[in-house]
Amino acid sequence: MIRFLVITLTLLFVHLNVQGIEVCKSCKVSSIHEAVKAAKSGDTLWVKKGTYHEYNILIDKPLTLIGIEFPTIDGQDQGEIIRVVSDSVTIDGLFIINVGTSYTTDYAAIRVVRSKNFVIKNVILEKLFFGIFIEKSSLGKIYHNKIIGDAVDEYNSGNGIHLWYSKEIEISKNIVQGVRDGIYLEFSDYISVDENISRDNLRYGLHFMFSNNDVYSKNIFENNGAGVAVMFSKHIRMYENTFRDNWGTASFGLLLKEINDLEVENNVFRNNTIAISVEGANRVNYKGNTFESNGWAIKVKGACYANLYSGNEFLHNSFDVSYNSKINDNVFDQNYWSKYSGYDLDKDGIGDIPFRPVKLFSYIVNRTPETIVLMRSLFIDIIDFSEKVSPVFTPDELQDFNPLMKRLK
Repeated sequence: MIRFLVITLTLLFVHLNVQGIEVCKSCKVSSIHEAVKAAKSGDTLWVKKGTYHEYNILIDKPLTLIGIEFPTIDGQDQGEIIRVVSDSVTIDGLFIINVGTSYTTDYAAIRVVRSKNFVIKNVILEKLFFGIFIEKSSLGKIYHNKIIGDAVDEYNSGNGIHLWYSKEIEISKNIVQGVRDGIYLEFSDYISVDENISRDNLRYGLHFMFSNNDVYSKNIFENNGAGVAVMFSKHIRMYENTFRDNWGTASFGLLLKEINDLEVENNVFRNNTIAISVEGANRVNYKGNTFESNGWAIKVKGACYANLYSGNEFLHNSFDVSYNSKINDNVFDQNYWSKYSGYDLDKDGIGDIPFRPVKLFSYIVNRTPETIVLMRSLFIDIIDFSEKVSPVFTPDELQDFNPLMKRLK
């Protein structure tokens, strides 16, 4: 209650002391279009509670657009609703619905084009095509927004937060659900994606390509068609994220493809078909992650070199590590494996015999997926044991020579 009063008094103080224009049905200015046209650079537009049937609102000067009690802007499915083409624009506290759908134009609730120092916050978007679309812009903040789509098919749906050829943008504390890709980045560098919830999306919770030097932390990617896809990028850091319940025949928590110099630290992967699917990833440091109750914890498809797996926990996964080659150039060291049955006679917390995480059955399933039906059979236990004694098909040198006896957490 006290916090609400403080916010209300602050808004009233700002309202009384900032040059601006009031917008409401009974005000001198009754539409947002008119207010933007009449405003001077640096003005604040106070949009009062109500419904405004408007679209193609062009903000071409530095302005602050603030909604009082979440006024509704209804685009009536006519096309794009707000387009920003100026630096130093803030959009705060609006409820935007009914973005137009097109098979040739990416209509968005809010589009920012070639702009700097923009802020989009406390916005609710529903019944959308694309939500927030950032194009060739920089030095912006997108935070505390709620984007709720009703996407059914990928071909006629857009992304929640979409960045293209942009840099130095903060995306934080947003909720994105029910769209094609929750958050999408392409050719976007020095982006931070923090404390967002991306769930129930058709394709990916987070999808980025050709984007370098980005940081992703403390996000939740839950129950998406697939969790996160990281492709053709370098110098990425991902830490303290949760990937869970991304479950399906072709689903995964995290996909890494053609990636170099990546830090994957202190993340939780739980109840995913594949926790991490890797192909063409080099110099990746997997440290302090928890892999629990996944189908595959790590599925390596090939061309992965100089990677380090250390201090991770592998708990009750159907397959801890899957490999499709006998060649290994990666290091597994001091991880905890729930399937490890070795001993520790010197009581130093390190198992006295190495652990081999790759089982022959995982090799067989990779080549013949239908054999998964044999997973719990005695026959599989026998062939896994025989491969452990005398490796023929699995990488002989792929071992954790210092398996931990106790969990780290």
